[in-house]
Amino acid sequence: MISLTPHAKIMLAVKPADFRCGIDGLSAICRLQLEQDPFSGHLFVFINKRRTSLKMLQYDGSGYFLHQKRLSKGRFTWWPKSKEERIAYLDMLQLQMLIFNKNPSNTSISYWKKIAK
Repeated sequence: MISLTPHAKIMLAVKPADFRCGIDGLSAICRLQLEQDPFSGHLFVFINKRRTSLKMLQYDGSGYFLHQKRLSKGRFTWWPKSKEERIAYLDMLQLQMLIFNKNPSNTSISYWKKIAK
């Protein structure tokens, strides 16, 4: 289960990551490419090149959690595209939309209630 403190941010790495790497490789991407502290408690979200899988990395004070979502069919339809930015920020509702392979920019409450039915 993903647990976030009120000060934790959800950061998406815009550039796809090599999913052969595990916790150490993803934390290195946080430090070197995203210029963020992987020990911050923030949730870092990565996608693979084929856009079939997400990995989420978070440090909770005593160790790392590595969550993975792999689609059984298809690809993730939404991911930020930016030549300049390395990180995109989401809120929890937008992350839930992304995990369910929906567009996080459609996060009005009425839309979310419609999906939940």
